Amino acid sequence: MPLLLRTTDNAMPAITTELDFTTDDLLQYMIQTNKFLNPDGTTATDRVQAAISYLNTDWHTLRRERWASPGFDPEHPMINEMDPDWKSDPNKRRDLQKYLEIKDKVDGEMEVFKNGNGDEFTRAENSLLMCQRIDLWCAGEDEVEHAIQHLYALGKRFNSQERFTDEEPFVTEFYPGASDF
Repeated sequence: MPLLLRTTDNAMPAITTELDFTTDDLLQYMIQTNKFLNPDGTTATDRVQAAISYLNTDWHTLRRERWASPGFDPEHPMINEMDPDWKSDPNKRRDLQKYLEIKDKVDGEMEVFKNGNGDEFTRAENSLLMCQRIDLWCAGEDEVEHAIQHLYALGKRFNSQERFTDEEPFVTEFYPGASDF
C-alpha cells in the first residue's frame, strides 16, 4: 500500500494514500462508526437495514442477468435515446425480469440510505476520505485512530491481492472483425 508524504508551500505536511474505496467500504464505515443518525441523535435503523441489505446484494447474479436478453444492455448509457420503450417490450421484460427485480431493490436501498439528515452520506464520504490522510501537525487522537484503523483495514484487503501484474493496462493489439472470420 503506497503511502505518500504530502508537502507543499500552502498546506501542512500529511501522510496520504492513493487507495480508492467502494460504496461497500463507505457503508461498512458508516455502520461501524454509527453515522446513520436521526435528528434526535438515535440510530436510523431504516437506513442501517437498507445499507446491510445493499451489502448483501448478489452482485454476481445482477451482472449475469444484465445480459439475459440477447443483444441488449439495459445499462447502456444511451438506452433511453436508442430504445425508449424497452421496458414495455414483453420479450425483454420477460428475459430481464430477475435483473429488474434486483436492480429496483438496489436502487430503492440506495435511495433510503442516501436520504439521511444533513447530507450524512456525503459527509461520511468526506470523512472516509479524510481517514486516508493524517495531518502531521494538527491531527487529534481520534482522527489518527480512525485513519490508522481505516488504513489497516484497506491494507489487509489490498495486500492480499496482487496489485501489479505483467498485463498491459490497455489494448496493444486490435484485430478488426470480418464477416468470414
